[in-house]
Amino acid sequence: MVKRVVIFVVLLIASNSFMNVAWYGHLKYKTAPLWLAIAASWGIAFFEYCCQVPANRIGSADLSVTQLKVIQEIITLVTFAVFSFIAFRERPTTNQLIAYGLIVAAAYFVVKK
Repeated sequence: MVKRVVIFVVLLIASNSFMNVAWYGHLKYKTAPLWLAIAASWGIAFFEYCCQVPANRIGSADLSVTQLKVIQEIITLVTFAVFSFIAFRERPTTNQLIAYGLIVAAAYFVVKK
């Protein structure tokens, strides 16, 4: 069980890393044509799905769909915070950190038996 959950988490980290680049990376290149941004984002999103679909298949062996989703949301927030700092030099505000904390608390209650 632990091995599958670790694989699930690692694949979701990879998936969400690709997702952040696909969804927000083009904002660094606002002068590029929109069609190129869309095409590049779709190309990157392919790799997101190549990680996300197996992650959820593997994770579903031990976790409920709700647990999968809440864990995915936490990973999304963490990877987004790292991405936005690296790519855009944005630091999370106090309110954002409080919101992240509340989402982590929600995950605790969803996973808690």
